[in-house]
Amino acid sequence: MRLAKLMLWFLFAAGAVFVYACGGNSVNTPSNVGTPAAAVSPTPSGETPSALPTNGFKAEITLIDPPAKLRAGQKENLRVKIKNASDVVWWARGARINTRPDNKFYIAIGNRWLRPEGTLVSNMDGRYGIGKDLKPGEETELPLQVTAPKEAGDFILEVDLVQEQVAWFSDKGSLTAKTKVTVVR
Repeated sequence: MRLAKLMLWFLFAAGAVFVYACGGNSVNTPSNVGTPAAAVSPTPSGETPSALPTNGFKAEITLIDPPAKLRAGQKENLRVKIKNASDVVWWARGARINTRPDNKFYIAIGNRWLRPEGTLVSNMDGRYGIGKDLKPGEETELPLQVTAPKEAGDFILEVDLVQEQVAWFSDKGSLTAKTKVTVVR
């Protein structure tokens, strides 16, 4: 009995030493060895679905040959080029694997229709997920189906990125792509 208790104590102590040596949740690199675990800021690893850090919401968005004129209610497929202009990886699904049923943390392009003075007509028009992870500086081209407003007039079509259920990139300071579109009957 005494030997069993001694072995249990030894296993517990060995485990505690291992956890302490590994620094708990921190990542020990030459630049942070000796730094308390609470002071180390982990780099997003893509293992757990999560919101981008504030500096991750930086994109360059380009509309390729946008339409100048659409009929009221017309559906049109746009080509949109996006570039990760941040210094963090954009995980397309918010992580390497995201099994959430609600798409939270997924990254997508979407559009809004605005009147020329900037008032909102519609902000829940088209959406399309980025489909692949993008490292800093990488870019991809995506399709985006939009539907012209039902009324005739001049409008601004604005395309932005969104991290679902977190924030639109423009709300964090990133620039959007905009183009003037005349809607006719």
